[in-house]
Amino acid sequence: MAKNVLLKQGEIGIFALGGLGEVGKNTYVYEIDDQIFIVDAGILFPDDHLLGIDYVIPDYQYLIENEERIVGLFITHGHEDHIGGIPYLLKKVKIPKIYASGIAIDLIEYKLLEHKDIKPPKIESYKSYYNYQFNGTEISFIRLNHSIPDMFGIVFKTKQGTLFHTGDFKIDFTPVGKPAEYEKLAKIGSEGVLCLLSDSTNAEQDVLIQSESKVGRSINELFTRIEGRIIIATFASNLYRIQQIIEAAILTNRKVAVFGRSMERALEAGQQSGYIKAPKGTIIDANEINKYKASEITLLCTGSQGEPLAALSRIANGSHRQIKAIKGDTVIFSSSPIPGNQEGVNKTINLLFRSDVNVITHGPLADTHTSGHGSQNDLKLMLSFIKPKFFIPMHGEHRMLKQHSRLAIECGVKPNNILIMDNGDVAAVTKDSLRNAGRVTAGDVYIDGSGIGDIGSSVLKERRALSEEGLFSVILSLDSKKKKILNAPTVISRGFIYMKGNEQLIQTLSSDVKKHLDIQLKKKEFNETQLKQNIIDFLAPKIYELTLRRPMIIPILMDIAK
Repeated sequence: MAKNVLLKQGEIGIFALGGLGEVGKNTYVYEIDDQIFIVDAGILFPDDHLLGIDYVIPDYQYLIENEERIVGLFITHGHEDHIGGIPYLLKKVKIPKIYASGIAIDLIEYKLLEHKDIKPPKIESYKSYYNYQFNGTEISFIRLNHSIPDMFGIVFKTKQGTLFHTGDFKIDFTPVGKPAEYEKLAKIGSEGVLCLLSDSTNAEQDVLIQSESKVGRSINELFTRIEGRIIIATFASNLYRIQQIIEAAILTNRKVAVFGRSMERALEAGQQSGYIKAPKGTIIDANEINKYKASEITLLCTGSQGEPLAALSRIANGSHRQIKAIKGDTVIFSSSPIPGNQEGVNKTINLLFRSDVNVITHGPLADTHTSGHGSQNDLKLMLSFIKPKFFIPMHGEHRMLKQHSRLAIECGVKPNNILIMDNGDVAAVTKDSLRNAGRVTAGDVYIDGSGIGDIGSSVLKERRALSEEGLFSVILSLDSKKKKILNAPTVISRGFIYMKGNEQLIQTLSSDVKKHLDIQLKKKEFNETQLKQNIIDFLAPKIYELTLRRPMIIPILMDIAK
């Protein structure tokens, strides 16, 4: 059985394959007595420079190499950045069992149905009062509040001491769902916690994160004031918010129709688990909308982040098959833009205004959203509950981790007892010490369609070049035996220059490349690869000289001698 050579005898290893220095692809590994416990397996949604990439997952190489030591995969909650990578992990690594709770199980099962080639392991359903024993290590759970039900922090009781992994959380004393188990936090804190790993997402926010129930009251007030049809967009995973929207619709005698695949799936999962409740007839099929007056309808849809293909975006640009925005509609964004999505959201809002509809967004005039991640006061309260000896901030960009470490110092954690790490950095922990022991393999793997990891930086570079400079292709017929070009090359341009109106430029380049090759073919022997590169080397500076552009050049050779 392989062993982590970075760890000394008795040391606990803690590291992230994803989730440090970024918000997404949360995948954490705890090595305790040569056993590997994986906490979460998330994805990261790509930003604009990752052209054509659907998701980013961690590099699972370390888990592949140490597969036989894996005890199980433990899921804190059902958000994509914590469960989205599960199918891809299972394709690479044999996981004995997945431990998850409530709605997370439903969402994982939906996700696995999309991957027919996977034979998944058993999913063990845990409750907050469960505990499991693994060769001297006890695992238990503490319910915390987040923007999705069934969010649990994970407690590891080891020979060295207790470790606590918070998962995502906020402090909400008036939650919509079940309250957090603060008494359990206080109990493990009083007993002594060796190391705390805590959510850093809102570590820079020195504001009060309002209760989810207050958002519900605000939505109720809006619904009672609005006379026409309501179109409301929120995160499909926020089941608490969806339930409150349904309750506001019931309060104002409205029917609810749902649009967007992920919203439909979340609603189904929520109804199965009991988190979404509505009297029969409240939720109607999209085809039934026209049976009711505009004032009797609420459309619940995806697209709160301006995603181009989401329901709200298609309603805004007029491409939705069933719904057209009409004068008198009110669109409510029950969300805030995630960093990087502001442009898409603004585009959607502008298109909606062009349709002469009212738009309400979260702000001082309308509390239509709240974060599921605690701000500085919440993080300090968690630190005060737990009173850890050692602290490792997690789940956040580097500046967030840094700020969280400052908060920990304010709460009494010694500066030398804090470790700010990157993905792959291994923390070695004992009851007396915390050190950075070195690195394991960690990186990004790109998911493009059904391909896993077959897209590298060179492919992304080519995609970027195509998107920025376009394509210039030269098609040649030649006889390699006679060393002769048979006719004038055919030129095709896409996204570079418009063919009509640039006939003279195209004719010049076609003629020049033929003359060049006539000379080159007589000088020396070429194989096909060398000849293509010769054409690229000849054309690139000439095209730049004539156009000040650097398109991707693709020569296509048809050799009649072969």
